[in-house]
Amino acid sequence: QVQLVESGGGLVQAGGPLRLSCAAAGSRFTINAMAWYRQAPGKQRELVGSITVGGRTNYVDSVKGRFAISRDNAKNTLYLQMDSLLPEDTAVYYCNANAWQGGGLRNYWGQGTQVTVSS
Repeated sequence: QVQLVESGGGLVQAGGPLRLSCAAAGSRFTINAMAWYRQAPGKQRELVGSITVGGRTNYVDSVKGRFAISRDNAKNTLYLQMDSLLPEDTAVYYCNANAWQGGGLRNYWGQGTQVTVSS
């Protein structure tokens, strides 16, 4: 149907930047809202932030001022620019999207990309 593939994760020192990407692939689909989630070891998955088709964003309080979500609708790609990273940001980051396909609105998940922040 629609596949979401995250990339850009890796190991980074505290205070550094990292940029994640999420590319949507498939046929005859239209992406609606998109979001980034993350899940740290031993913890529940949480919503990091979301973005509408028009580019309006919101964020969890813990990342406000440090993370920025953007999207390129022509490329069906979602981005997460992370600055001033903290060890607490270490998690698997997941892309999520709502997409119209086959006459219905469905929700999709990527498989995740690991972000590790060293102190």
